[in-house]
Amino acid sequence: MTIGAPRFLLIGLAALFSSYHIVLGVYSFQLGHYHGTGPVIVAMILYAIATAALLLVSQRRTPIWLASFAFAVALAMPLLVTSQLQAHVEGGLSYSTWYVAAVGTLMAIMVTVRRPGFAWAGIVFLVLQTVLWSGPAALGEIGVVGSAAWVGIAHIITNALSKAARDSQRFALAEREATDWHAAQEAHLNERQFRLGQTSVMALPMLRAIQQTHGDLTAVQRAECLHLEGAIRDEIRGRKLLNNAVREQVMLARRRGTTVTLLDEGGIDDLDDADLDRVLGRLAEALRSTSADKVIARTVPEGSDVAVTVVGLRTSDDGSASLLGPRDTLDDDEVELWLEIPRTV
Repeated sequence: MTIGAPRFLLIGLAALFSSYHIVLGVYSFQLGHYHGTGPVIVAMILYAIATAALLLVSQRRTPIWLASFAFAVALAMPLLVTSQLQAHVEGGLSYSTWYVAAVGTLMAIMVTVRRPGFAWAGIVFLVLQTVLWSGPAALGEIGVVGSAAWVGIAHIITNALSKAARDSQRFALAEREATDWHAAQEAHLNERQFRLGQTSVMALPMLRAIQQTHGDLTAVQRAECLHLEGAIRDEIRGRKLLNNAVREQVMLARRRGTTVTLLDEGGIDDLDDADLDRVLGRLAEALRSTSADKVIARTVPEGSDVAVTVVGLRTSDDGSASLLGPRDTLDDDEVELWLEIPRTV
């Protein structure tokens, strides 16, 4: 669960705090510390425009041109205001140095919009300008140290939040991977239990017969053991090519002497239940109607219009041979059945 504040609320609070410095600047006009108010008003307007632009940008990291503009405003504000102020006034400058807090706030916002280099450059200029204008003692008197501290705290918090966001994404990814792994293990376990259950159902009667006869089986029973072994192999290699009707027809075909091979390579995993029943029903019908000696049913990879191909071969062995020697085994087989079961109706 993610807990957060609406973006407009955060922007509103930042705008309210930033406008407070302009209010202090307007109030400082009554103190009579300025030689003229024109440059000071220009500084206020520039500060308001730069602050609003930084707060309203929708990008995660503010564009370089906007960061450059805000940095230029941070350079211009001290020069515009101090050009109308005396460096040393009896009783102190009071609110007349509102620009120091304003520059600190603007640079702190610059840090939050992922431009810390511009922010620290603005603070360095503010420090140098203050030292040259009023001396090192003014750094503490007019709040330059506090503005630098604001930027430092904003930088630390922003880095901490960025690291927390990266860690959260990494943990979320690890959780998804763990969930996928757990699901895969559950699927393997369920599949294994299902196959063991199927094997027990098919093999248990014959195993009891072997136990009762102490392994002395008749020829028919031995043949039935081979058929059961083929059925168990089908459960592993055939998978989705099997339902009760297909299992029954495969066993009947093997008892007739037909060699049946089922190969499921995942080509019908995307079929819904209706299409799968239709495909397997057509396969069972083909096995029931064919008289081939060999039958091979194989799934077709996804993307093809065909879901399953069924090939029935009849072995013809007349003992003949070509002039170049015995013919290849495949040459002796003729196709008795060729069926392509479509993926959809």
